[in-house]
Amino acid sequence: MSIALALIVVLLPNLKTLFIRKTDDDIKEVIAQVKKILESQQMRYFVKCIYGADLKLTKANTNEISTNLSTDIKGTSQLVGLGIGSSLTGKHFDRIFTDDIVNLQDRMSKAERDRTKSIYQELHNVKNRGGRIFNTGTPWHKDDCFTLMPNPEVYDCYHTGLINHDELESIKGQMTASLFAANYELRHIAAEDVIFTSPQKNAEPHLVEQGICHTDAAYGGEDYTAFTIARKYNGKIYVFGKLWHKHIDDVQGEIKRYIEQFNAGVMYCENNGDKGYLGKEFRRNGIRVSIYHENMNKFIKITSYLKACWKDVVFVAGTDEEYINQICDYNENAEHDDAPDSLASVIRKLWNKSEDTSNYKPIFA
Repeated sequence: MSIALALIVVLLPNLKTLFIRKTDDDIKEVIAQVKKILESQQMRYFVKCIYGADLKLTKANTNEISTNLSTDIKGTSQLVGLGIGSSLTGKHFDRIFTDDIVNLQDRMSKAERDRTKSIYQELHNVKNRGGRIFNTGTPWHKDDCFTLMPNPEVYDCYHTGLINHDELESIKGQMTASLFAANYELRHIAAEDVIFTSPQKNAEPHLVEQGICHTDAAYGGEDYTAFTIARKYNGKIYVFGKLWHKHIDDVQGEIKRYIEQFNAGVMYCENNGDKGYLGKEFRRNGIRVSIYHENMNKFIKITSYLKACWKDVVFVAGTDEEYINQICDYNENAEHDDAPDSLASVIRKLWNKSEDTSNYKPIFA
Protein backbone atom coordinates (compact mmCIF):
# COMPACT_ATOMS: atom_id res chain seq x y z
CA MET A 1 0.00 0.00 0.00
CA SER A 2 2.78 2.45 0.92
CA ILE A 3 4.70 1.68 -2.29
CA ALA A 4 1.55 2.14 -4.40
CA LEU A 5 0.81 5.51 -2.79
CA ALA A 6 4.41 6.65 -3.31
CA LEU A 7 4.27 5.66 -7.00
CA ILE A 8 1.01 7.59 -7.46
CA VAL A 9 2.62 10.70 -5.96
CA VAL A 10 5.51 10.40 -8.42
CA LEU A 11 3.85 9.11 -11.61
CA LEU A 12 0.53 11.00 -11.32
CA PRO A 13 1.66 14.16 -9.52
CA ASN A 14 -1.44 16.27 -10.26
CA LEU A 15 -3.94 13.71 -8.95
CA LYS A 16 -5.27 14.26 -5.43
CA THR A 17 -5.30 11.06 -3.38
CA LEU A 18 -7.11 10.28 -0.12
CA PHE A 19 -5.96 7.42 2.07
CA ILE A 20 -8.53 6.58 4.74
CA ARG A 21 -8.43 4.20 7.68
CA LYS A 22 -10.48 3.63 10.83
CA THR A 23 -8.84 6.30 12.99
CA ASP A 24 -6.43 9.19 12.54
CA ASP A 25 -3.75 7.26 14.43
CA ASP A 26 -4.10 4.33 12.01
CA ILE A 27 -2.97 6.41 9.03
CA LYS A 28 0.23 7.79 10.58
CA GLU A 29 2.26 4.63 10.01
CA VAL A 30 1.42 4.41 6.31
CA ILE A 31 1.99 8.13 5.65
CA ALA A 32 5.36 7.85 7.40
CA GLN A 33 6.27 4.85 5.21
CA VAL A 34 5.32 6.76 2.05
CA LYS A 35 7.55 9.64 3.17
CA LYS A 36 10.50 7.29 3.69
CA ILE A 37 10.00 5.69 0.28
CA LEU A 38 9.90 9.11 -1.43
CA GLU A 39 13.09 10.14 0.40
CA SER A 40 14.91 6.92 -0.56
CA GLN A 41 17.90 7.02 -2.89
CA GLN A 42 16.14 4.70 -5.36
CA MET A 43 13.02 6.88 -5.68
CA ARG A 44 15.08 10.03 -6.10
CA TYR A 45 17.01 8.29 -8.88
CA PHE A 46 13.77 7.28 -10.63
CA VAL A 47 12.46 10.85 -10.47
CA LYS A 48 15.73 12.20 -11.87
CA CYS A 49 15.51 9.77 -14.79
CA ILE A 50 11.83 10.52 -15.51
CA TYR A 51 11.63 14.28 -14.95
CA GLY A 52 15.26 15.40 -15.01
CA ALA A 53 14.70 17.10 -11.66
CA ASP A 54 15.50 16.48 -8.02
CA LEU A 55 12.59 15.24 -5.89
CA LYS A 56 11.72 17.52 -2.99
CA LEU A 57 8.98 17.18 -0.38
CA THR A 58 7.19 20.52 -0.13
CA LYS A 59 4.84 19.26 2.61
CA ALA A 60 5.34 16.25 4.83
CA ASN A 61 3.54 15.81 8.13
CA THR A 62 1.62 13.02 9.83
CA ASN A 63 -1.30 13.10 7.38
CA GLU A 64 -0.26 15.05 4.25
CA ILE A 65 2.44 14.81 1.61
CA SER A 66 3.20 17.00 -1.41
CA THR A 67 6.21 17.28 -3.71
CA ASN A 68 7.66 19.75 -6.17
CA LEU A 69 6.39 17.50 -9.00
CA SER A 70 2.83 18.83 -8.68
CA THR A 71 1.91 21.76 -10.92
CA ASP A 72 -1.61 22.10 -9.53
CA ILE A 73 -2.33 25.70 -8.51
CA LYS A 74 -5.04 24.88 -5.96
CA GLY A 75 -2.55 24.02 -3.25
CA THR A 76 -4.24 20.76 -2.25
CA SER A 77 -1.79 18.14 -0.99
CA GLN A 78 -1.05 15.24 -3.34
CA LEU A 79 -1.70 12.69 -0.59
CA VAL A 80 -3.99 13.17 2.40
CA GLY A 81 -4.54 10.59 5.14
CA LEU A 82 -7.66 10.68 7.32
CA GLY A 83 -9.51 8.55 9.84
CA ILE A 84 -13.15 7.86 9.07
CA GLY A 85 -14.23 10.21 11.85
CA SER A 86 -12.53 13.23 10.21
CA SER A 87 -14.50 15.89 8.38
CA LEU A 88 -14.77 15.41 4.61
CA THR A 89 -16.72 18.59 3.96
CA GLY A 90 -15.32 20.59 1.06
CA LYS A 91 -12.67 18.04 0.18
CA HIS A 92 -12.36 16.45 -3.27
CA PHE A 93 -10.07 13.68 -4.52
CA ASP A 94 -9.32 11.81 -7.74
CA ARG A 95 -8.28 8.58 -6.03
CA ILE A 96 -9.63 7.31 -2.70
CA PHE A 97 -8.10 4.30 -0.97
CA THR A 98 -9.90 2.75 2.00
CA ASP A 99 -7.86 0.33 4.07
CA ASP A 100 -9.23 -1.60 7.05
CA ILE A 101 -12.10 0.81 7.66
CA VAL A 102 -13.98 -2.29 8.84
CA ASN A 103 -12.51 -3.88 11.96
CA LEU A 104 -13.40 -5.78 15.14
CA GLN A 105 -15.56 -2.87 16.32
CA ASP A 106 -17.84 -3.47 13.33
CA ARG A 107 -18.12 -7.14 14.23
CA MET A 108 -19.32 -6.31 17.74
CA SER A 109 -21.51 -3.23 17.22
CA LYS A 110 -24.36 -2.53 14.82
CA ALA A 111 -24.02 1.18 15.58
CA GLU A 112 -20.39 1.05 14.44
CA ARG A 113 -21.35 -0.84 11.27
CA ASP A 114 -23.95 1.80 10.46
CA ARG A 115 -21.43 4.61 11.12
CA THR A 116 -18.84 3.05 8.81
CA LYS A 117 -21.43 2.57 6.07
CA SER A 118 -22.56 6.19 6.35
CA ILE A 119 -19.02 7.51 6.00
CA TYR A 120 -18.25 5.18 3.08
CA GLN A 121 -21.32 6.48 1.26
CA GLU A 122 -20.08 10.04 1.89
CA LEU A 123 -16.85 9.20 0.03
CA HIS A 124 -18.82 9.14 -3.22
CA ASN A 125 -19.60 12.83 -2.67
CA VAL A 126 -15.93 13.82 -2.32
CA LYS A 127 -14.77 11.75 -5.31
CA ASN A 128 -14.10 13.95 -8.34
CA ARG A 129 -15.90 13.23 -11.59
CA GLY A 130 -14.06 10.33 -13.22
CA GLY A 131 -12.39 9.43 -9.92
CA ARG A 132 -12.16 5.98 -8.40
CA ILE A 133 -12.48 4.34 -4.99
CA PHE A 134 -10.29 1.35 -4.09
CA ASN A 135 -11.00 -0.83 -1.05
CA THR A 136 -8.77 -3.23 0.84
CA GLY A 137 -9.44 -4.89 4.16
CA THR A 138 -11.07 -7.77 5.98
CA PRO A 139 -14.83 -8.40 6.25
CA TRP A 140 -15.83 -8.89 9.88
CA HIS A 141 -19.61 -9.20 9.77
CA LYS A 142 -22.22 -10.36 7.26
CA ASP A 143 -23.79 -6.89 7.30
CA ASP A 144 -20.68 -4.70 7.43
CA CYS A 145 -19.54 -1.99 4.99
CA PHE A 146 -18.27 -4.54 2.45
CA THR A 147 -21.91 -5.10 1.47
CA LEU A 148 -21.79 -1.63 -0.15
CA MET A 149 -18.60 -2.32 -2.11
CA PRO A 150 -18.17 -4.03 -5.49
CA ASN A 151 -17.51 -7.78 -5.52
CA PRO A 152 -13.99 -8.24 -4.15
CA GLU A 153 -10.98 -10.22 -5.22
CA VAL A 154 -10.40 -12.52 -2.25
CA TYR A 155 -6.93 -13.47 -1.05
CA ASP A 156 -7.37 -15.81 1.89
CA CYS A 157 -4.67 -17.53 3.92
CA TYR A 158 -4.72 -20.64 1.72
CA HIS A 159 -4.06 -18.93 -1.61
CA THR A 160 -1.47 -16.23 -0.91
CA GLY A 161 1.36 -18.59 0.04
CA LEU A 162 2.44 -16.13 2.74
CA ILE A 163 1.80 -18.49 5.68
CA ASN A 164 2.93 -22.11 5.71
CA HIS A 165 0.82 -24.91 7.15
CA ASP A 166 2.55 -25.11 10.53
CA GLU A 167 2.34 -21.35 11.08
CA LEU A 168 -1.32 -21.40 10.10
CA GLU A 169 -2.09 -24.17 12.58
CA SER A 170 -0.29 -22.23 15.29
CA ILE A 171 -2.29 -19.08 14.54
CA LYS A 172 -5.54 -21.05 14.46
CA GLY A 173 -4.79 -22.45 17.91
CA GLN A 174 -4.40 -18.96 19.38
CA MET A 175 -7.86 -17.59 18.53
CA THR A 176 -11.47 -18.61 18.30
CA ALA A 177 -12.70 -20.35 15.17
CA SER A 178 -14.98 -17.44 14.25
CA LEU A 179 -12.19 -14.86 14.51
CA PHE A 180 -9.82 -17.05 12.51
CA ALA A 181 -12.46 -17.49 9.81
CA ALA A 182 -13.06 -13.73 9.59
CA ASN A 183 -9.44 -12.62 9.71
CA TYR A 184 -7.66 -15.34 7.71
CA GLU A 185 -10.24 -17.24 5.70
CA LEU A 186 -12.29 -14.09 4.92
CA ARG A 187 -15.57 -15.78 5.64
CA HIS A 188 -18.24 -15.53 8.31
CA ILE A 189 -19.18 -18.35 10.63
CA ALA A 190 -21.29 -18.31 13.75
CA ALA A 191 -19.43 -17.59 16.97
CA GLU A 192 -18.60 -20.61 19.14
CA ASP A 193 -21.30 -19.84 21.67
CA VAL A 194 -24.09 -19.52 19.12
CA ILE A 195 -26.82 -21.97 20.05
CA PHE A 196 -29.12 -22.26 17.03
CA THR A 197 -27.91 -23.44 13.64
CA SER A 198 -29.39 -24.80 10.38
CA PRO A 199 -32.94 -23.44 10.62
CA GLN A 200 -35.73 -25.23 8.77
CA LYS A 201 -37.55 -22.74 6.53
CA ASN A 202 -40.19 -22.10 3.87
CA ALA A 203 -43.00 -24.36 5.08
CA GLU A 204 -46.50 -23.63 3.84
CA PRO A 205 -47.90 -20.53 5.62
CA HIS A 206 -51.27 -22.17 6.36
CA LEU A 207 -49.52 -24.46 8.86
CA VAL A 208 -49.49 -21.65 11.46
CA GLU A 209 -53.19 -20.86 11.12
CA GLN A 210 -54.99 -20.78 14.48
CA GLY A 211 -51.68 -20.70 16.32
CA ILE A 212 -51.01 -18.58 19.39
CA CYS A 213 -49.13 -15.25 19.35
CA HIS A 214 -46.54 -13.31 21.27
CA THR A 215 -45.18 -9.77 20.89
CA ASP A 216 -41.87 -8.58 22.29
CA ALA A 217 -42.27 -4.81 22.11
CA ALA A 218 -39.72 -2.05 21.50
CA TYR A 219 -40.28 1.39 22.97
CA GLY A 220 -37.43 3.19 21.22
CA GLY A 221 -33.63 2.91 21.19
CA GLU A 222 -31.86 0.01 19.52
CA ASP A 223 -34.45 -2.65 20.38
CA TYR A 224 -36.67 -4.39 17.83
CA THR A 225 -40.34 -5.29 18.00
CA ALA A 226 -40.71 -9.04 17.43
CA PHE A 227 -44.03 -10.71 16.61
CA THR A 228 -44.52 -14.49 16.60
CA ILE A 229 -47.30 -16.89 15.68
CA ALA A 230 -46.63 -20.56 16.46
CA ARG A 231 -48.61 -23.78 16.16
CA LYS A 232 -47.81 -27.37 17.06
CA TYR A 233 -48.83 -29.88 14.42
CA ASN A 234 -47.72 -33.47 13.78
CA GLY A 235 -44.71 -33.19 16.05
CA LYS A 236 -43.48 -29.91 14.54
CA ILE A 237 -43.72 -26.32 15.72
CA TYR A 238 -44.52 -24.09 12.77
CA VAL A 239 -43.52 -20.46 13.21
CA PHE A 240 -44.34 -17.19 11.48
CA GLY A 241 -42.14 -14.32 12.67
CA LYS A 242 -41.84 -10.61 11.94
CA LEU A 243 -39.20 -8.16 13.14
CA TRP A 244 -39.32 -4.36 12.98
CA HIS A 245 -36.75 -1.82 14.10
CA LYS A 246 -39.68 0.35 15.18
CA HIS A 247 -41.65 1.45 18.21
CA ILE A 248 -44.52 -0.93 19.00
CA ASP A 249 -47.09 1.82 18.40
CA ASP A 250 -45.94 2.07 14.77
CA VAL A 251 -46.58 -1.59 13.97
CA GLN A 252 -49.71 -2.52 15.92
CA GLY A 253 -51.82 -2.21 12.78
CA GLU A 254 -49.58 -4.66 10.91
CA ILE A 255 -49.67 -7.10 13.82
CA LYS A 256 -53.47 -7.01 13.88
CA ARG A 257 -53.58 -7.74 10.13
CA TYR A 258 -51.32 -10.79 10.55
CA ILE A 259 -53.49 -12.07 13.40
CA GLU A 260 -56.56 -11.76 11.18
CA GLN A 261 -54.78 -13.24 8.16
CA PHE A 262 -53.82 -16.40 10.06
CA ASN A 263 -56.95 -16.51 12.23
CA ALA A 264 -54.55 -16.63 15.17
CA GLY A 265 -55.58 -17.24 18.75
CA VAL A 266 -54.65 -15.54 21.99
CA MET A 267 -51.86 -12.95 22.12
CA TYR A 268 -49.43 -13.21 25.06
CA CYS A 269 -47.86 -9.97 26.34
CA GLU A 270 -45.66 -9.54 29.39
CA ASN A 271 -46.20 -6.55 31.64
CA ASN A 272 -42.72 -6.23 33.16
CA GLY A 273 -41.63 -3.13 31.29
CA ASP A 274 -44.87 -1.36 30.38
CA LYS A 275 -47.19 -2.21 33.31
CA GLY A 276 -49.61 -3.89 30.92
CA TYR A 277 -49.88 -1.00 28.44
CA LEU A 278 -49.39 -3.14 25.33
CA GLY A 279 -51.87 -5.81 26.33
CA LYS A 280 -54.51 -3.19 27.05
CA GLU A 281 -53.88 -1.52 23.68
CA PHE A 282 -54.32 -4.84 21.86
CA ARG A 283 -57.52 -5.53 23.76
CA ARG A 284 -58.82 -2.09 22.83
CA ASN A 285 -58.27 -3.11 19.19
CA GLY A 286 -60.31 -6.28 19.58
CA ILE A 287 -57.46 -8.76 20.05
CA ARG A 288 -57.68 -11.54 22.63
CA VAL A 289 -54.83 -10.98 25.07
CA SER A 290 -53.28 -12.79 28.02
CA ILE A 291 -51.10 -10.49 30.10
CA TYR A 292 -48.48 -12.17 32.28
CA HIS A 293 -45.51 -11.22 34.43
CA GLU A 294 -42.16 -12.66 33.31
CA ASN A 295 -40.18 -14.17 36.20
CA MET A 296 -37.73 -16.34 34.25
CA ASN A 297 -34.22 -15.30 33.26
CA LYS A 298 -34.25 -14.62 29.52
CA PHE A 299 -31.14 -16.64 28.69
CA ILE A 300 -32.41 -19.64 30.64
CA LYS A 301 -35.82 -19.38 28.97
CA ILE A 302 -34.32 -19.29 25.47
CA THR A 303 -31.74 -22.02 26.06
CA SER A 304 -34.30 -24.23 27.79
CA TYR A 305 -37.51 -24.11 25.80
CA LEU A 306 -36.34 -22.97 22.38
CA LYS A 307 -33.14 -25.01 22.39
CA ALA A 308 -34.94 -28.19 23.43
CA CYS A 309 -37.44 -27.85 20.57
CA TRP A 310 -35.14 -26.37 17.93
CA LYS A 311 -34.93 -29.55 15.85
CA ASP A 312 -38.70 -29.45 15.44
CA VAL A 313 -39.06 -25.70 14.74
CA VAL A 314 -39.98 -24.92 11.14
CA PHE A 315 -40.35 -21.35 9.86
CA VAL A 316 -43.10 -20.81 7.32
CA ALA A 317 -42.72 -18.79 4.14
CA GLY A 318 -43.15 -15.07 4.76
CA THR A 319 -41.14 -15.06 7.99
CA ASP A 320 -38.65 -12.19 8.03
CA GLU A 321 -35.13 -13.37 7.29
CA GLU A 322 -33.82 -10.95 9.92
CA TYR A 323 -36.13 -12.59 12.48
CA ILE A 324 -34.50 -15.96 11.73
CA ASN A 325 -31.00 -14.47 11.64
CA GLN A 326 -31.44 -12.85 15.03
CA ILE A 327 -32.31 -16.25 16.48
CA CYS A 328 -29.40 -18.00 14.75
CA ASP A 329 -26.97 -15.29 15.93
CA TYR A 330 -28.17 -15.49 19.51
CA ASN A 331 -25.83 -16.14 22.43
CA GLU A 332 -25.66 -14.92 26.01
CA ASN A 333 -23.88 -11.73 24.90
CA ALA A 334 -25.92 -11.10 21.75
CA GLU A 335 -26.60 -7.48 20.86
CA HIS A 336 -30.29 -8.21 20.18
CA ASP A 337 -32.53 -10.98 21.51
CA ASP A 338 -36.07 -9.84 20.71
CA ALA A 339 -36.89 -12.59 18.20
CA PRO A 340 -35.52 -15.55 20.23
CA ASP A 341 -37.18 -14.18 23.37
CA SER A 342 -40.55 -13.93 21.63
CA LEU A 343 -40.31 -17.41 20.10
CA ALA A 344 -39.13 -18.98 23.38
CA SER A 345 -42.08 -17.37 25.18
CA VAL A 346 -44.56 -18.85 22.68
CA ILE A 347 -42.96 -22.29 22.87
CA ARG A 348 -43.18 -22.22 26.65
CA LYS A 349 -46.93 -21.57 26.34
CA LEU A 350 -47.26 -24.42 23.83
CA TRP A 351 -45.28 -26.64 26.16
CA ASN A 352 -47.94 -26.26 28.82
CA LYS A 353 -50.64 -27.50 26.47
CA SER A 354 -51.42 -31.20 26.76
CA GLU A 355 -51.26 -32.12 23.07
CA ASP A 356 -48.13 -33.29 21.33
CA THR A 357 -45.64 -32.52 24.08
CA SER A 358 -44.22 -35.92 24.95
CA ASN A 359 -41.00 -35.46 23.03
CA TYR A 360 -40.02 -32.17 24.68
CA LYS A 361 -37.92 -32.22 27.82
CA PRO A 362 -36.67 -28.85 29.06
CA ILE A 363 -32.96 -28.44 29.67
CA PHE A 364 -32.40 -25.74 32.26
CA ALA A 365 -29.03 -24.05 31.99
